[in-house]
Amino acid sequence: MAKKVLIVDDEKLIVKGIRFSLEQDGMDVDAAYDGEEALEKIRNNTYDIVLLDVMLPKLTGFEVCQQVREFSDVPVVMLTAKGDDMDKILGLEYGADDYITKPFNILEVKARIKAIMRRSEKKEKAPVSTKTGVIQDGDLELHPEGRRVYVLGKEIDLTAKEFEVLELLVTNPNKVYSRESLLQAVWGKDYPGDARTVDVHVRRLREKIEDNPSEPKYVHTKWGVGYYYK
Repeated sequence: MAKKVLIVDDEKLIVKGIRFSLEQDGMDVDAAYDGEEALEKIRNNTYDIVLLDVMLPKLTGFEVCQQVREFSDVPVVMLTAKGDDMDKILGLEYGADDYITKPFNILEVKARIKAIMRRSEKKEKAPVSTKTGVIQDGDLELHPEGRRVYVLGKEIDLTAKEFEVLELLVTNPNKVYSRESLLQAVWGKDYPGDARTVDVHVRRLREKIEDNPSEPKYVHTKWGVGYYYK
């Protein structure tokens, strides 16, 4: 079955160009030209991926993404202005899966789409909760009630914060968390430390659960953005 893509951009020439290229690859392409239309289409249709521009009439791309995340986990790729790092960070904070900087090469767009779709397909192999509440992913087992972690059947001694970081990432696979968002979620808004605290805990966590911490299997880095579980 053909993959279905929604392109959301008020620049019709951009939509036309992306649509043509993706249809050449056998994809089924739909389009929306403002934020409200995008929300309506996402509510009423099933898409494999959404390409979402930041600057839109009626609702911004950030607002659309935030509202979409209330009812759907469809992969969202934000289209951001060149060099606007804040747009990229905000997009990921609002629930986007990735971003592409304008102006872009259509080959990059197609490569990103294919990568996102591969990640989505892996969700079928993502960590799953058993009837006992244990979260399993290959050799890794996480027991939320007992706050225990096992790798290859061996219990791993984690600190409370290491466990909380891992639990948050494992239960939200492929979602990228900035260091700041992890700091708030795990340590709380009033914690006086800075984001380097997260780096230290992730490094120690990797040393405990990864075979090779420099080439992690579980906790990955999205350079310049943050961390995610894959």
